[in-house]
Amino acid sequence: MKTIYLAAFFAFLLGSCKNETTQEKGAELSGTNVETTTKKKESTEAEKIAIANGFEHWDAVSQIDFTFNVDRGGQNVAKRSWSWKPKTNDVTMTNGDQVVSYNRATIDSLSQRTDQGFINDKFWLLAPYQLVWDEGTNITVQDTATAPLSQKLAKKLTIVYGTEGGYTPGDAYDFYYDDDYIIDEWVFRRGNAPAPSMMTTFSDYQDFEGLNISTSHSDKEGGFKLYFTDIKVVK
Repeated sequence: MKTIYLAAFFAFLLGSCKNETTQEKGAELSGTNVETTTKKKESTEAEKIAIANGFEHWDAVSQIDFTFNVDRGGQNVAKRSWSWKPKTNDVTMTNGDQVVSYNRATIDSLSQRTDQGFINDKFWLLAPYQLVWDEGTNITVQDTATAPLSQKLAKKLTIVYGTEGGYTPGDAYDFYYDDDYIIDEWVFRRGNAPAPSMMTTFSDYQDFEGLNISTSHSDKEGGFKLYFTDIKVVK
């Protein structure tokens, strides 16, 4: 299931406003001896991005709290806080005086709208991890591309979500990054359209218990800023 809710993000705002190791047994026989070899599987490009951002520490996380903020024209237009326990999938949202708690295994009509916001906000926070978490996607890599905001040469990874399932099927995201595998900027394309729907930076990276998280995203003009505060990781 696709795990992103960016296409309906603005509607929501208006409403409330692995280096895996595999063992392979050698098939070559010499007399009665069978040779067993251990080979390290080459990480995919998506895995390299996740690993560069501390993905190896994720399994130890029992809870992550964060506040999602959006400013437009210098005015705050969205602010909601989340507490997520990934091992049990318990989620609590606080939005002003509204507090909603639910479990993602039992989403009903009342919790679905809140879950849509959670999926959107979590994707922004943990995008490098979503590249390996999300299923039903198609990923392509371009070794050299021009990043649209900085106009610098960079690597480009494109992920396209399947046309079925999830909250907003068929969307595409272009990630631009250097040899360090740290994302510098991205493009969101609704419905895999050729033209971008949104372009923002990935900046202000901070370490939270080994998780390397970009805490700020802004557009080229600076009129739009999406950022995270109150981030806390519990192991």
